[in-house]
Amino acid sequence: MSTQGAGPVETVLRSVLVPVCVIAGAAVVSVFFFPGIVGSLLTGRAILVVSLMFFGSGLAYVALLPITVDAKTEEARRDAPYLLRIRRLGWIGTLRGGAARFRGFLARQNPITFGVPVAAFALFFAAYYLAPSGTQSVVGTVESVLLFEFAWLFLGAMFLAVLYCLFLLIGPWGAIKLGGPDAEPTYTYPTYFAMFFTAGIAAGIVFWGPAEALLHYDMPPPFLDAQPRSGGAVAGALTYAIFHYGFSAWSAYVAIGVPIAYFTHQRGAPLRISAILTPFLGVDGLDSRWATLVDVLAVFATIGGIATSVALVGQQFLAGVSYQWGVTYGAIAPVLVVAGLTLIYVVSAASGVHRGIRRIAGIAIVLFILFAALLIGVGPRSAVLDIGTAAVGGYVVDFVPMSLYLGGGLVADEWVASWTVWNWSWWFSWAPFAGLFLAALSKGRRIRTVVLTGAVATSAATAVWFVLLGGTSLSLQRSGTADILAAIEAYATPEAVAGFPIFAALPLGQLLMFLFLALIIVFIVTSADTSTLVVSILATKRNRAPTTGSIVFWGLLQGGVAVAVLLVGGGEALQALAVLTGGPFAVLLVVALVGLTLTFRRQERGHRSPVARLRAAVRDRGIAGPSEVLRDDD
Repeated sequence: MSTQGAGPVETVLRSVLVPVCVIAGAAVVSVFFFPGIVGSLLTGRAILVVSLMFFGSGLAYVALLPITVDAKTEEARRDAPYLLRIRRLGWIGTLRGGAARFRGFLARQNPITFGVPVAAFALFFAAYYLAPSGTQSVVGTVESVLLFEFAWLFLGAMFLAVLYCLFLLIGPWGAIKLGGPDAEPTYTYPTYFAMFFTAGIAAGIVFWGPAEALLHYDMPPPFLDAQPRSGGAVAGALTYAIFHYGFSAWSAYVAIGVPIAYFTHQRGAPLRISAILTPFLGVDGLDSRWATLVDVLAVFATIGGIATSVALVGQQFLAGVSYQWGVTYGAIAPVLVVAGLTLIYVVSAASGVHRGIRRIAGIAIVLFILFAALLIGVGPRSAVLDIGTAAVGGYVVDFVPMSLYLGGGLVADEWVASWTVWNWSWWFSWAPFAGLFLAALSKGRRIRTVVLTGAVATSAATAVWFVLLGGTSLSLQRSGTADILAAIEAYATPEAVAGFPIFAALPLGQLLMFLFLALIIVFIVTSADTSTLVVSILATKRNRAPTTGSIVFWGLLQGGVAVAVLLVGGGEALQALAVLTGGPFAVLLVVALVGLTLTFRRQERGHRSPVARLRAAVRDRGIAGPSEVLRDDD
């Protein structure tokens, strides 16, 4: 038996975090439920600082709790992908011999996958600072060409991912067990689902849950052919919200993750995005320029996507608080939020998958379920059921035409480019880190289980969330109980505040608001800590586990990029750049699936589909099939 996290430094840290969390928590709860008393005593900045102290100290304490591992489990985990190995934080050692450790840190980094993204971000912000309009114009032009002229690429690649996932579910290759027949999963199934779901969805599901269906109801998609704010737009508006976060979106993650998992666990490829090129380059060829280019793109897409999301969450979190309590904040407030979030996810990432990431993912799922159950209890259940049933039915019936709809030609119309194609590109840009994380977690599981978890279970969870929140917002708006659209129209980011007028119109609204804000923090942390680990792996030399120093560096870099977005500006341009990396990964998804198919056809013969196994079971039991019955009658 061995215990990780029981050292003197972490013990002291935990003893400090407990009282901080308790005191800050008491203040935060008082602000929510007794605003008239406490609100007059605390300024807006003080409320923000106390809130960050509460969430940060609580989540950091959970991440730093020790873990006891028996000898057998510890030996098994030494053979696990290096993403999953238990990490010792080594706070004392990190402070000693700083120069030597820094040289060792640089020696472990791949000079290209480490240096190119760092230089690219530095050049981008320098260009934006010196010539903001020119930089924005160039990025905007490229983005427009991709989203409009190449919309068919995004829609086609996404639909291919959907079809491939469906085939893996019902076809013979779904029976392949990753890691060999004797491999065992590292985690239980609930933990496996929780970690992947929370890493892949981030805080977007929290913000857009109550907002997207309402915005489509206000300005219906052309596909619906419905009038704004009409009864004909209600179900279709929710259908499109589910569509943008449903099976298609999660299929992109799975279509990248399954090839990485197969070539890593079955063929000995290193755990990195470039493993998808194994059929074309071979395992020994994954040090080539093409493989390095793929990993560089993955690092850039991951940091750009996560850092922009962290910056947006900081702004949106403050917008929601300002809307609810009328508190005004200066320019430094979003920086404080980003700094607090960075501290939390760096501690979580440095503590490792087994400790911080696993536990905070579990907290996120518990809050997710608690919030959903509470909303069911106090919300307009009958109306939500009616709207949700119609929306899910429309999703099933219109899934194929919605997936292929460009607006009447090969060039996307304005709405499709701004919503569907943009969403698909964003999901593709997140697919590298989410897919690699899924691959690392999936050793010991059959490919069919990976698809069921990564695409079916996750999309079912997001559908339930959108039905509950979107259905509630539409019901309250239609019935006149709350004019949510009027309340949010003055805000540049309406998705940041759409939830608050909804909760204000429901019983237990203050509790719903508290859980809502907690979900925002926890979900962005679960994505940012995972992305930090993934980027650390991609930037480290092949077959080397990243050190604590590497994890801290990349976590701080992501936070630094988020702060630069807030201070220098360029958030829209950086977000556009991150989205633009979805174009290359849409192409790479097709390449990955072609290579995986060729490998399966050559090396994975003899597997049977569920239908074939059912037929064999029927035949073995001596049950007469149709041909036998006909023969007996003759």
